[in-house]
Amino acid sequence: MEVSFLIQIVIGLIVVLAILMFFFFSSRSKAKKAKHAAEQNEEKVDLQALLAIIKNNKSTSSELKEALDLVLKHYGEIDNLKVYIDMLYIICLHPNTNKNIIIGFNKELVKLNPKYKLEINGAITDGLNSRGV
Repeated sequence: MEVSFLIQIVIGLIVVLAILMFFFFSSRSKAKKAKHAAEQNEEKVDLQALLAIIKNNKSTSSELKEALDLVLKHYGEIDNLKVYIDMLYIICLHPNTNKNIIIGFNKELVKLNPKYKLEINGAITDGLNSRGV
C-alpha cells in the first residue's frame, strides 16, 4: 500500500511539473512574439515631440538619451541645420546632461553627416562654452 501511494504521488508531481513547464515556455514564447511585433510596428516619432523632451529641463538623463537616440535613428541625416544646431545648444545647456550624452550624440551625428562636421563641432564648442563652467 505504501508503494502504490508513493507511485501516485510521483505521478501527480510529474503531471504538475509538466503543466508548470507548459505555462513557463508558452509565456516566454508569447513575450518574445510581442517584443518582435513591437519592434516591427515601431512608428516614426515626431521630431517636434522629441525636441519637446529635449527642451524640457525636467527630463532625466535617461529620457534625454532615449530622445536623442530616437532623433539619430529617425532623423539622423540633417535636412535643416539650424534645428540641429539649436538642439546641440539645448543639449549642452540641459541641467541633466552629461559628457557621455553630449559626446555620443556628437559622434553619431558627425558619422551620419560628415559634411557638417565643422558646424556640429562648432555648435558643441559654443554650447559648452556658454555653460560657464
